[in-house]
Amino acid sequence: MLTLLFIICMFVVFGNVAGLALRGAWGMTKILVSLVFFPIILIGMVFSGLLVLALPALIIIGAAALAAKASS
Repeated sequence: MLTLLFIICMFVVFGNVAGLALRGAWGMTKILVSLVFFPIILIGMVFSGLLVLALPALIIIGAAALAAKASS
């Protein structure tokens, strides 16, 4: 009985720790995408001749960033 109680408590504690780790990893993923990967993709699109796609994407993301900044 004590073993079952230990196993249940262990799953609760490590479940909370796993949830915290996932939230932290999601935050780091958003930072990497917005600061590293997105600019590299846009620069690559411009150099490969896809300025027609890169410019509207940049305008849309910029407008969304300004709207998010204004609402907070």
